[in-house]
Amino acid sequence: MYKILMTYSNIEGLDLLFSSKEFKIDVHNKPSPEEFKRLIKDYDGLLIRSEVKVTAEIIEVADRLKFIGRAGTGVDNVDKTVATKKGIVIANVPGGNTISAVEHTIGLMLSLARNIPEAYRSLKDKKWDRKNFVGTELFRKTLGLIGLGRIGTEVAKRMSAFGMKVIAYDPFIDSDFAKNNGVEIKSIDEVYREADYISIHSPLNDSTRGMINTGAIEKMKDGVRIINCSRGPIINEKDLCCAVKSGKVKGAALDVFVKEPPEDWTIIEMENVIVTPHLAASTKEAQIRIAQEMSEVIVDFFTKNIIRNAINVS
Repeated sequence: MYKILMTYSNIEGLDLLFSSKEFKIDVHNKPSPEEFKRLIKDYDGLLIRSEVKVTAEIIEVADRLKFIGRAGTGVDNVDKTVATKKGIVIANVPGGNTISAVEHTIGLMLSLARNIPEAYRSLKDKKWDRKNFVGTELFRKTLGLIGLGRIGTEVAKRMSAFGMKVIAYDPFIDSDFAKNNGVEIKSIDEVYREADYISIHSPLNDSTRGMINTGAIEKMKDGVRIINCSRGPIINEKDLCCAVKSGKVKGAALDVFVKEPPEDWTIIEMENVIVTPHLAASTKEAQIRIAQEMSEVIVDFFTKNIIRNAINVS
């Protein structure tokens, strides 16, 4: 029997895994690092989401561990180098939350354009104040995408239907693919210079960490609006705070942050900044799709020696 440690509590969609007699699933919701190190020694597989970090220290004591499954897309909370050295397969579910993340991105963009959160709060306070919440149309504005993967492409399709001009920076995307999806590939500086709205859809790595900083923002249009439903550390939050205060950045909408939960709440408390607590993938439909696919990936790995969706096995 294979023992799987699950570090989150929502088991909806995991029927295939829980019903299999070949697996014993133990749920320990968000264990502390100390508890995690103690627990992991006894397990063949690990099932995580974004809240739990699988550090080198934890992996080093995981003598039985053969598989880490990330129920979602990003795996920057796993020390991939150490896991790979120990022969541990890391797998994710890259497409399960695409539509949810796309729709959340668009919701934030519309909220920025039409001042929806501010108007909501005002009216809830029994104030009928229309003149202070005059918005702006997305029609004929330029949307700059940083990253044109699954989510970026689906955002582009939908915002083209709004009448936006969509441009993108992605060094790995073919210009013909982009054109077929209504997008014009540009250099990063061109995206900064031309976009009225900039939406981030890049993975977190050495080249993207802190890329939205003072230097980048200085190249952007005055009054640009920035949306991030990707990874928090891509934005230098202190630099963004300064740009919002100065008015260089008209507004920002953030679903992700450098630290989660935040240690510094400055950016969250600012006017002209809309925030949500990492909700882009949090729909019932997305979570069920992800759970169902991850169940299949785990069963195939342990019972059929089939490796699917691995990010560290070529």
